[in-house]
This record gives sequence, C-alpha cells and structure tokens, in this order.
Amino acid sequence: MPPRSRPPARDPKVEALRAEGALYRHAEHVTDPVFATQEFFDARDVVQVKYEMIRRVEVEAQSVAATAAAFHFSRPSFYQAQRAFQQRGLAGLLPRKRGPRGGHKLTAAIVAFLQELRATEPSLGAPELARRVAQRFATTVHPRSIERALARQEKKRRP
Repeated sequence: MPPRSRPPARDPKVEALRAEGALYRHAEHVTDPVFATQEFFDARDVVQVKYEMIRRVEVEAQSVAATAAAFHFSRPSFYQAQRAFQQRGLAGLLPRKRGPRGGHKLTAAIVAFLQELRATEPSLGAPELARRVAQRFATTVHPRSIERALARQEKKRRP
C-alpha cells in the first residue's frame, strides 16, 4: 500500500489575512522588485502592498501609472487608496465589505411589528406578513427577507 500524502500545511498568516479580508488576490501579479527580493515584504498582504505603492509615489516620486501597474492596481484604485490613507491612515487601507451595512427596509419598528403579529397569529406566513407590512408601513418587503429577519430575532432570544 503506497504511503498517504499529507495535505499541504496551512499557512497561519494566509488564514489570518483571509479572515480579515486582507488577502491580496493578485499577489502573484505584483512585479515590484522589493516584494521579490526581501522577505519582509509580503505581496499577499493587501494593506502592505497598498502602503508600499503609495509610499513609492509620495516619497520616491515615482509615476502613478507605472507604480500602480507594478502593484497590479488601476490608477483609480491607487487614488482611492491614497485618499483613504490620507483620511484614515493604515486603517483606511483595510478592505471594507461592499454593499448595504444592514437591512434598510426592515427597521426596528417593522421587525417589532412582525414579532407582534407572529405572537398573536402564529399561523401567518411570510407572504401575508409582507402584505401587512406594506399595508401598515407603505414599504414592500420580500417574504424571504421577513423569514430571515424573524429567524435572526429568534436566534438572538435563544440562550
């Protein structure tokens, strides 16, 4: 019987960067020489890559177009990173989640209304709840969004 091959060892730094959303997906495309010659620089760390890119332009007076290309960023992405760094420091270089930061239709008042309806009439389904929300608040909410919101509230109440 042939010996078992071990799965590749997990790199804790890569796992940490991935968990924080700071793993640079295009690390293999960074052509800046310092990332290839010095171990200190890690092209997998998007914050480090953005910082070094900004530093090259601002401190070493390199061109934006050439520097952005060497770090596999577009010029607009460079300017966005530069502005974020100027406004928020290193924290500005951390990736942010895109999209809405929370439910914009299912306000606390609507969720409380839904919970009250469910408590008094447990047989009501999500489509009927959506109809009643539209009637009371003049807001259309998808029935699946209502189901998810109520499930989140139920999960919060459990010990």
